[in-house]
Amino acid sequence: MRSKLLTARSTTSRTRRMSGAAAAAVLLTIGATITATASPAATTVAHDDFNGDGYHDLVVSASGATVSAQKGAGYVAVLYGSASGISTSRRATFSLSTAGVPGIAQANDRFGKTTASGDLDGDGYADLVVGIPGKDIGTAADAGAAVVLWGSATGLHSSGALWLRDSTPVAGARFGEGLAAGRFKGSRTELAVLLHSKELRTYGFDASAGVRHAYETARFASSAFSGFFTPVGLTSDDYNNDGADDLVVLGIDNDNVDDNKWGSAVYMPGSPDGLTVRGQISGGTTGASGDINKDGYPDLVMGSPANRDWQGAVLDPGSITVLFGRPDGLSSPPDFQYWYQYSPALSGKIKVGDHFGGAVTVGDIDGDGYADAAISAPRKDIGTVTDAGTVWVMRGSATGLTTNGMRTISQSTPSVPGTNEKGDQFGGALRLIDTNRNGKAELIASAPGEDTNDGAAWVFSGTSSGLAATGSWSFNGATLRAPYLDARFGETLAP
Repeated sequence: MRSKLLTARSTTSRTRRMSGAAAAAVLLTIGATITATASPAATTVAHDDFNGDGYHDLVVSASGATVSAQKGAGYVAVLYGSASGISTSRRATFSLSTAGVPGIAQANDRFGKTTASGDLDGDGYADLVVGIPGKDIGTAADAGAAVVLWGSATGLHSSGALWLRDSTPVAGARFGEGLAAGRFKGSRTELAVLLHSKELRTYGFDASAGVRHAYETARFASSAFSGFFTPVGLTSDDYNNDGADDLVVLGIDNDNVDDNKWGSAVYMPGSPDGLTVRGQISGGTTGASGDINKDGYPDLVMGSPANRDWQGAVLDPGSITVLFGRPDGLSSPPDFQYWYQYSPALSGKIKVGDHFGGAVTVGDIDGDGYADAAISAPRKDIGTVTDAGTVWVMRGSATGLTTNGMRTISQSTPSVPGTNEKGDQFGGALRLIDTNRNGKAELIASAPGEDTNDGAAWVFSGTSSGLAATGSWSFNGATLRAPYLDARFGETLAP
């Protein structure tokens, strides 16, 4: 049953069901008309400031959406930040049916399944890379590809969009299964691309001849990773403050007699010569960075939603791991934090498949200089409602994450729009981002399963006393006048 999602700041909570052709027409129109405020390009820019106005912007993926009558073709929506925060009226939407974007929308492309952002061409505007790991190339099913949308004074645009794929497409390679941007050599921003075959490649970008193009800068074969390690995603930051961003390959490790899938990761420090493989570390399949203990070094929070407890008594309730940045790189046990949903301070009741750590995000909610973390269990039951989903907000401190002042948020929290429903998966994706530049990050939390997989996202304000449910509002594909039926809107919130 589809229920009516309460949507504040918009007079449209649901729109008429649109045909695939009508939806595609909407995408073309929105993709071509960007209503962001223009601003001169700066010499440096935040990785998610696509129009260079100094405000962070938000990218929401709806990879299950029907576009041009192709089910699961997918699209991404960009909401631009301003002094009043993000608004659904300042937006742009892109898909493979948007004029100027190379490629043709096909069923199950999953455009936007992965994303990454950064100033790839060095023009002072952040650019967006949209992964399409399910893209068929010729006869090679799921060969995968990616599209680069360039930033400008008016925001992202489709003109000159760049197509990236393997020069020799291979069926099942899923090029773009993981994406991350970073200054891995300490200079120009590069793009790291993960393939399902365990291969990792980095690309540089050049616009000196007036035409932007990409070139491969490094390649790491599957042999660079343990045979038991399965990579599933990427994240990056400069954890040792040496001026070169480091890359963390997120994944799972099957190296145990019980065939458990433990969260794991591979740490790859950056340097003037590029990335090197240092080795496997404690980790997970989701990750986000920020300075949690305010020591000047970014810290890494990783979620492992399939982890068992230490005694092996309960299968896959999930966990999170916090590794601290320092001069020699990321910390290792015993200098780390490890949390289960049922840790005494969290006082959570667990069940098989809650997926605690299914999404994580880091940002300073209260403006005290310590980065905070939001962690979800998107398949957590609430009462008798299965897979409704819950989000925990933990505060940063000099000793790392703490449960002092912790908040728990779900659709049953007072002032939060909507109600808990089976399969909502509230917290399926999370992002802490200061879109109004007031020094306090807002939390965007999605529920891609909302209204039987239509999907939706919620916005919560940050305050000096923490996250505020009062005044929270929600939006979905219908709010943006984009395809919304079974779109899984909010499946990804760009890092």
